[in-house]
Amino acid sequence: MPFRVDERATEFREIDRFDGGVGWIAHPDEEMQRASHALEVDGDVWLIDPVDTAGLDELVAEFGDVRGVVVLLDRHTRDAEAIADRHNVPVYLPQIFEGVTEDLDAPVARFSDELSDTGLEAHTIVDNRFWKEVALYDREDGTLVVPESVGTAAFFRAGSERLGVHPMRRPVPPREELGGFSPERILVGHGPGITTDAPAALADALENARRRAPQVYAGMAWQLLPI
Repeated sequence: MPFRVDERATEFREIDRFDGGVGWIAHPDEEMQRASHALEVDGDVWLIDPVDTAGLDELVAEFGDVRGVVVLLDRHTRDAEAIADRHNVPVYLPQIFEGVTEDLDAPVARFSDELSDTGLEAHTIVDNRFWKEVALYDREDGTLVVPESVGTAAFFRAGSERLGVHPMRRPVPPREELGGFSPERILVGHGPGITTDAPAALADALENARRRAPQVYAGMAWQLLPI
């Protein structure tokens, strides 16, 4: 299976459908399992770290009109520019991002503690020169969106984990940044989300990230061996 596919997808796999939104994986066969989401707030649709695909506009139209495209990880610009231009909306970036606007030929809006006037809380998960990441949390319906620090794609997980900490974050897992949440569901940037017993999955991932790191690293090394 390809590690990453860059051309516009001709099909997608739907994931994470709930009353307030839906997700999709635009290239279902890629190993990175890049996941994108549409969240509905008061009849407006916010597209989170989207990868474009044929049929996307029809998928999200049932939730309302697209109000904005949101990038939550500084390297997740993905197809934000093309989709924002198509819907004539801005790309929304966290205030902590630096340099990302240089990669976008689209109007840009900034946000800090809240995404525009949505009520969606923005929480900084990583802020250093190499990695800038923000999570969104809907306190009303319990939706937590984490673009990179945790995920469900195979390269995130060790053994029977339902949710795994990113391999680069396992030595110092984001316990302080994510440990205070008790979400109804966790939507991630790589793989389908966690929609049942999400607090337990998150607690397990954070508590055991370091202990299970050797298993994850061994799996990554095995995949790099020549066939």
